Amino acid sequence: MREWVRTGDGRNLRVEWTGDPHGRPVFLLHGMPGSRVGPRPRGMVLYQRRTRLISYDRPGYGGSDRQPGRRVCDVARDVVAVADALGVDRFAVVGRSAGAPHALACAALLPERVTRAAALGGLAPVDAEGLDWFVGMARSNIDDFRTAAADPEGFAQRIIPRSEAIRADPAQLIEALRDALTDDDLRILSDAGLRSMLLRTYAEAVRRSPYGWIDDALALCQPWGFDPADIRVPVLLWHGRRDVFSPASHSAWLAARMPSAQAVLEPAAAHFAALRALPTVLRWLVDGGAPA
Repeated sequence: MREWVRTGDGRNLRVEWTGDPHGRPVFLLHGMPGSRVGPRPRGMVLYQRRTRLISYDRPGYGGSDRQPGRRVCDVARDVVAVADALGVDRFAVVGRSAGAPHALACAALLPERVTRAAALGGLAPVDAEGLDWFVGMARSNIDDFRTAAADPEGFAQRIIPRSEAIRADPAQLIEALRDALTDDDLRILSDAGLRSMLLRTYAEAVRRSPYGWIDDALALCQPWGFDPADIRVPVLLWHGRRDVFSPASHSAWLAARMPSAQAVLEPAAAHFAALRALPTVLRWLVDGGAPA
């Protein structure tokens, strides 16, 4: 089911949900670049598990209007706008990669609405005390984040032609990452169905504009607007030890500061293994029990 939701400040958000319309609601917050269209379990699987999976394009991505200068914490107002429009009171939330800090923002800022939260392969705040933020990170990500922090306009000029190339051929994004992909990542991406969903979400992410991607990176390069240590709802931090796009040290830093967090570290997994972990994580979000 696809819908439009209008925010309090007049922006339009493109929303999509699938699964059981009467099931337990879970928000899925996409990566960078990404969009509402996936990857995710099939609708019949969600229906069988009595889960209603809700996703939307963050501002500037896909069909959603841009919100210049947005911060990570701003996601909470948009999630509330979507939940209210869909008649959803309480919900769980999960974010992958760049979506993970946004999921933690919802857990911190919406304790009366969020039941549980999961962050898969995410990042710690850029001002995290005692964490060398770039250790273990791929050179391409280091260069992008440092440019975004020091020269936002220069970063935008770097991303605009990349977005145009991905719009023409979304497979170029996977090829650009190939040198940093582990054997486990490559096995996951060799699945035709999963690869198709990834290419679709990349194409939709930049269909109208590069600024969702640009604004995501800029938001991650400044303070988030909340303290993860304040989160009191149950949180699952999942990470692959071999992840070089979002190093596992980031989840370790978060786990040490979040009293409500359970940490799962997969020794042989890397960045894209979070897609493989998602069905298990969804069960934890809606049913409780062991996280892995």
